[in-house]
Amino acid sequence: MAVTVITDEARPTSAEVVDGVVVIDPADLPAAIGWTLQPEGLCHGDVCVPVRDHGALFAGDHLDLGRVAGALDAPFLAEDGVAALGEPRATRRLATDGLQAPAFTLPDLQGERHSLEEWRGRKKVLVAFASW
Repeated sequence: MAVTVITDEARPTSAEVVDGVVVIDPADLPAAIGWTLQPEGLCHGDVCVPVRDHGALFAGDHLDLGRVAGALDAPFLAEDGVAALGEPRATRRLATDGLQAPAFTLPDLQGERHSLEEWRGRKKVLVAFASW
C-alpha cells in the first residue's frame, strides 16, 4: 500500500507499510519529507541533525520513517496509509515559550491560500479540527 506523508503538505509517496513499519527508499526521502540523509546526518537546506549510527534508521534496505522522525525529535503517527511527521520538539518549544506561531500557509473555505504573515498586526482566530 502506498503511503501519503503529511509534513507541511500532503505528499503521495513511494513509502509503504512493511510489517507495520512505514519504510521508504533513501532516494525518495527528500520528496517525502524535505530532508536528506547525508554523511553528517539528516539535512534540510543548511540545517543538519547529526546521526551517529545511520544503520539505526534503516529497516532492511529502506529507511524507517518512524526512526527518522525520532532522530529529528519530531512526533510521528502512521495509520491506514497516512503518515504524519510533525515539527521537531525544539521548534514547537520556541513557538510555545515565545508565544509566536510558526510561519504557515493554509487554504480558506474557498481554497485560496493565506499565510499567517498576511495578518501581521491584526487580531486573528484560527479554528482547527480533525475528524479522527
